[in-house]
Amino acid sequence: MPALQFVLPSLLLLLTLGGIGAVRPRSPRTALIVYGGTAACCAVLVLAALVHLLGQGGVWRMPVPVGLPWLRSELVLDALSAVFLLMVNLAGVTASLFGWGYGRAQAGSGHGLEPGRVLPAFPLFLAGMNLVLLASDAFLFLVGWEFMSLTSWLLVLANHREAGNREAGRIYLIMASFGTMVLLLCFGVLAGSAGGYGFDDIRAAPHDPLAAGLAVMLVVLGAGSKAGLAPLHVWLPLAHPAAPSHVSALMSGVMTKVALYALVRVLFDLAGTPDWWWGGVLLALGSATAVLGILYALMQDEMKRLLAYSTVENIGVISVGLGLALVFKADGQQGVAAIAFSAALLHALNHSLYKTLLFYGAGAVLTATGQGGLNRLGGLIHRLPRTAPLVLVGAAAISALPPLNGFASEWLLFQAVLSGPQLGLWEMKVATMVVGVALALAAALTAACFLRFYGIVFLGRPRSPAAAQAREVGPAMLLAMLLPAALCLLVGVLPGSVLALFGDAAAGMVGTPMDSRAGTLAWMWLAPAAPGDGFGGNSYSGLFVLGLTAALTVLLRLLIVRTSDAAVRRGEPWGCGHPDVGPVAQYSGDSFSQPLRRVFAAGVFAARERVDMPEPGEMRPARLEIRSSDPAWTWLIDPLCRAVGWLADKVNGMQFLTIRHYLTLMFGALVFLLTVVAVVK
Repeated sequence: MPALQFVLPSLLLLLTLGGIGAVRPRSPRTALIVYGGTAACCAVLVLAALVHLLGQGGVWRMPVPVGLPWLRSELVLDALSAVFLLMVNLAGVTASLFGWGYGRAQAGSGHGLEPGRVLPAFPLFLAGMNLVLLASDAFLFLVGWEFMSLTSWLLVLANHREAGNREAGRIYLIMASFGTMVLLLCFGVLAGSAGGYGFDDIRAAPHDPLAAGLAVMLVVLGAGSKAGLAPLHVWLPLAHPAAPSHVSALMSGVMTKVALYALVRVLFDLAGTPDWWWGGVLLALGSATAVLGILYALMQDEMKRLLAYSTVENIGVISVGLGLALVFKADGQQGVAAIAFSAALLHALNHSLYKTLLFYGAGAVLTATGQGGLNRLGGLIHRLPRTAPLVLVGAAAISALPPLNGFASEWLLFQAVLSGPQLGLWEMKVATMVVGVALALAAALTAACFLRFYGIVFLGRPRSPAAAQAREVGPAMLLAMLLPAALCLLVGVLPGSVLALFGDAAAGMVGTPMDSRAGTLAWMWLAPAAPGDGFGGNSYSGLFVLGLTAALTVLLRLLIVRTSDAAVRRGEPWGCGHPDVGPVAQYSGDSFSQPLRRVFAAGVFAARERVDMPEPGEMRPARLEIRSSDPAWTWLIDPLCRAVGWLADKVNGMQFLTIRHYLTLMFGALVFLLTVVAVVK
């Protein structure tokens, strides 16, 4: 309870900072106050979450003077809320720091962003996300959800003069409204005819299996559209590139986690005893999302769009973890369910760390060059010597390279996948193996995707004058990147200590915390245990891998120094026998992804290449045009938009009917409703 006393003042201060940002948005002092105050509030919320997770646990409650007259609203902090509160506000601290430096740099570079437009909505966005996590009833939850959606929509439109950004804002607003409407229906179904909208009332009420199943489908649609589950992910690759980089980091790194929190809260806590098919839905959607997301990321030429599709892939991986936890819980195997659930939480935390770091890196590149296209960059490892290694940490972490954090969570998730044969239903035994193959494919493609990202942006020679003249970004932006990079290493080296923080959350959602065979050395070893222990003694230590890697690196360096010439020699790059080869002859992003594009994307994404080769003697350059389409747009969103447009045209024609037609329609509607009432009764 003591830590919760600091939460409400922090939320109120975030609201106040939004007002301050709206009064004088162009003043540098206002930017310092807003970003500094936001960072302080987020730091307090991080401490509150840590105090809860490291303390005695339990549920902390604090009444708030808002809400419906018959509904007593409270702020509630339990173990699950505390885990997500930690993720959101860790990113909030670094985003505030990066945003302050980014705004100053963008204002001076003239790259188009107006930093003053970000100031009013930025702290309100964080306040909305925190309110969702602390809500104790459906009313307060949806107020926070809408607050989060509307403020993030304003941030997407920060640079509204570009037509593409306005279109991104329109699509985002439509998808956000759809998600809120569906969640409203979900809570209505869970509350039932008694109308108890408090989470305690919903939790205590008996749920009819049909109503619970309907609520599950509704929350998967509502929260899944906000999180980015395919095929409802279409707003992410539009909105993330349109927003400023530190806002993109929050939207991609933590707003999607708030949506996953909603999914977990309903599926594991409010909807009652799970059935196996709940997890089956998440397994199918999650594995498809993971593979499709990373395949499309591989074909992107724009940095932030690539990172947005990568978020889709990671949301798929986390959903698979949650789906496995539901399936094992329904099968009565709480021990394995706790492993899958802990793996999902750990991967969510890891994604919030390395994805914010990568978006900060993309923002640093944009600030230094004004270029976001991969094929206009290159050679930045020399021009941005401090940014380059930090981004490399993020790229290695998201590629699941040990000893960084991405490997630990994916390794733990595969331990749960390999326990699939222990399930009672043969359908789920087969399904978990298929899901394991999909996850392995997604992991391999992720490594290829970020090798392409880092290699094209930072290695080779500059492909444009802007890249050749880039300058390192300021200390605030570098510090904001350094913090998540250090946490990526720390969580990767000591994953057992972080998983210990998730024990109460796992116990509350699946019935038991994750057990470890490492005993007193659990802080050092990741050694999950379950009844029957079908893991074959698998264990992993990030600290051991780090020590071994460091020792091998030192030995290799000594070997190279002793056996090679002392002087460093530099030579011209080999040009396949052609003299004076320019930077344009380097491997580009398109050529890097060509084999994978031809193998995997020709069918699903309809990827096509068109080469315009001039005839001998013509002086115009040869051109390669690549086209692809997102199947979600082609098969779902476009047909749906056309159907809605057709229906709207038909309804629009009703305003020109005669009185006789109106009376006929009213009579028909009355007969229809009376028939429905008669059937229901």
